[in-house]
Amino acid sequence: MPQTLKRRPPDGAGSVQVQMDAHLNIGTAKVFAVYGKGGIGKSTTSSNLSAAFSLLGKRVLQIGCDPKHDSTFTLTKRLVPTVIDVLETVNFHSEELRPEDYVYEGFNGVRCVEAGGPPAGTGCGGYVVGQTVKLLKEHHLLEDTDVVIFDVLGDVVCGGFAAPLQHAERALVVTANDFDSIFAMNRIVAAIKAKSKNYEVRLGGVIANRSAGTDEIDRFNAAIGLKRIAHFADLDEIRRSRLKKSVVFEMDGSPALEAAKAEYIRLAQSLWDGMDAIDAEPMRDRDIFEFLGFDQ
Repeated sequence: MPQTLKRRPPDGAGSVQVQMDAHLNIGTAKVFAVYGKGGIGKSTTSSNLSAAFSLLGKRVLQIGCDPKHDSTFTLTKRLVPTVIDVLETVNFHSEELRPEDYVYEGFNGVRCVEAGGPPAGTGCGGYVVGQTVKLLKEHHLLEDTDVVIFDVLGDVVCGGFAAPLQHAERALVVTANDFDSIFAMNRIVAAIKAKSKNYEVRLGGVIANRSAGTDEIDRFNAAIGLKRIAHFADLDEIRRSRLKKSVVFEMDGSPALEAAKAEYIRLAQSLWDGMDAIDAEPMRDRDIFEFLGFDQ
């Protein structure tokens, strides 16, 4: 099924992607797209952030954009069917679907959708995101939503999986305090900068995750003009929350865990209040390799 194409000026080198129908706008909700190196904890961060927004009284929708469809399981306690799964059951006749076929309620009323994706090498992730937003609009589910969080596959910010950037107000990058994570973050920053030429998305900041310290993150941020907006330490209680299929707010634990809960609430409130756009200047690969590749 072909994606509706709109001609726009190119976003920039290395930034090829399907361009969505301009009518598929999300509306008045605050929209955030979460990126980061694979395995860095984007889904944990996204789900706990969704939970925090809900505890602030916001109506929240989280959209998982990974074929593994495991973004929302700590909110719903299970792997829910994906939009692509349910569309296949009706031979892609979307008019036959009801919201309850693909939207599931999770922790504290957070609504959860797993976009899913085509098998590797067989389709376009941008089409999947587009169909998901189209369904949500057709069923008027975005009209009573305050916050939308896209949890996006790995550090893939080209092709279809960059599609959430066409809807987001702010892109958030999750990283650890290590070479590989920061190297991936630099590439993400470059892609977001390219997308900002044609779309409203801007960098919102960096979330340090699974890290005792933030010295290398902060040094890199200072060098390119980025900003750290939150820090979550490498806590065993957070790791166990995933094993228990729970968000951190359902866990009892140490003062450190209580501090992490408070940090999620603080971050959610800061994002709701509005964060200034960040205009960072990414390094070239060779430059960041030299910058991070040996002891200073």
